[in-house]
Amino acid sequence: MLNPQIIVALELVKENDLFKIIDQLDPRQCRLKVGKALFTQYGPALIQQLQSRGFEIFLDLKFHDIPHTVAQAVIAAADCGVWMLTLHAGGGEAMLRAAVAALQGRERAPLLIAVTVLTSLQDSDLRPLGMVGTVSQQVDRLANLAQQSGMSGVVCSAQEAKQLKARLGDRFILVTPGIRPHNVAAQDQRRLMTPAQAVANGADYLVIGRPITQAFDPAAALQQIQHSIEPVPSLSASS
Repeated sequence: MLNPQIIVALELVKENDLFKIIDQLDPRQCRLKVGKALFTQYGPALIQQLQSRGFEIFLDLKFHDIPHTVAQAVIAAADCGVWMLTLHAGGGEAMLRAAVAALQGRERAPLLIAVTVLTSLQDSDLRPLGMVGTVSQQVDRLANLAQQSGMSGVVCSAQEAKQLKARLGDRFILVTPGIRPHNVAAQDQRRLMTPAQAVANGADYLVIGRPITQAFDPAAALQQIQHSIEPVPSLSASS
């Protein structure tokens, strides 16, 4: 079974323009991320349309509320058949465990991924929020909490992926936004890394939006990124 590492982050555009992009992408090569703006505009119907084209959906709504409310939201997302969804690790252990419990017994439950620290933030942004230490330390604390609470993995920057993969193990999934190929502007991201660097650091899935969706040829841009993260075949010794 194919397990594409690239998740294409879709942006809010007119519906016709959105599907012009999607129709150029191959579900064998990528999954699609639906975030707050798209979901608010088009709702669950969009998820069904994307799934009908063969895509698995990463629903990135970052649930963060009291445990009962989040559990109900997770059930609703699971009923939509999404492949993966996000919660904020900052919601605490009780909230995370309620989400896990809500999916018990489901034959095809979505992966639950806890968001640690947004890739738009850096060390200086944490102090006004009352957080002690560096971004790396906060990511570490929240990733520990997520694993102990039964999450499938976390969202982190690729800069933190290496330390987390080494400490939390290969089965704990790392989803990394803030991925930019060489010669692509950072825009509103801070903690950036190239696709190849992210995979080398242990990232399991790469969330990439505008470098693909705003490319002249989205399919070619996706393929170029895919080639950059594929392992180089070793040469057999000559006899």
